[in-house]
Amino acid sequence: MKLGVRREKFPEWLHRSLPAASGESVRRVIIGQRLNTVCEEARCPNRSECYSRQTATFMILGKVCTRHCSFCGVLSGIPEDVSADEPDRIAIAVQSLHLRYVVITSVTRDDLADEGAGQFSRVIWTLKKLIPGIQVEVLTPDFHAREELIAMIVKEKPMVYGHNVETVPRLQPKVRPQASFTQSLRVLEVVKNVASHMITKSGIMLGLGETLAEVRSSARELRSVGCDILTVGQYLKPCHASAEVVRYVPPGVFRDLAEELKGFGFQKVEAGPFVRSSYHAEKVFWQRN
Repeated sequence: MKLGVRREKFPEWLHRSLPAASGESVRRVIIGQRLNTVCEEARCPNRSECYSRQTATFMILGKVCTRHCSFCGVLSGIPEDVSADEPDRIAIAVQSLHLRYVVITSVTRDDLADEGAGQFSRVIWTLKKLIPGIQVEVLTPDFHAREELIAMIVKEKPMVYGHNVETVPRLQPKVRPQASFTQSLRVLEVVKNVASHMITKSGIMLGLGETLAEVRSSARELRSVGCDILTVGQYLKPCHASAEVVRYVPPGVFRDLAEELKGFGFQKVEAGPFVRSSYHAEKVFWQRN
């Protein structure tokens, strides 16, 4: 059976009030340091809340992606040059926001020889050098599952290595035409092969036409490569050209699914309509087990 119920407009559980606190100070820091965030570029529905909590997920390597995923609001096209001082600017922003836990993600850069892995490494290294005690979580592209590139990032010892499968195998060609479920599994497997102790994380969106059985099967596959943390959220169409929402999944389904999937052996399963990979990432990290 298909998950949820079909609606033409957002159901009541997807309506939320704006936070009382302003996120303007976060926007000033981001603009002042000429940085990109996935919050803005992917049109995340949680950005006002996260900014009000004085946090953001930094997106490195520019804001133009070399891939064309139908679920994503990030621009596709010819990417920008890699900025040599980007790691320093991120460190200044993190210091300004007094962050102790930070999530770093990126656009996919198939145009680069190292696919952007070197910039991830430089960012982690710089943050740790300039901000003693900082904890860094990364959410990376698949790097075509190249072990030497993944190992380059693992060497810098992020607290969590995240890579999202995004959807179930059957829907991958539609949702991620330049990627695959198998390749994404391989990324997480390589991380564990290189550093068995490293915490790995992945995410799945609901509402694209998947079945509950497919979600269970995908979760089992993720556990088979040692994935420790799983996030499950509602897909929301970020722009007119994006894939259509097939179903809006009720909160109760997410709650039941979180309880069921935790039984598969994950350290933590975070599921809900507004859950995203980096949403409350520090809280999810510390609450596992």
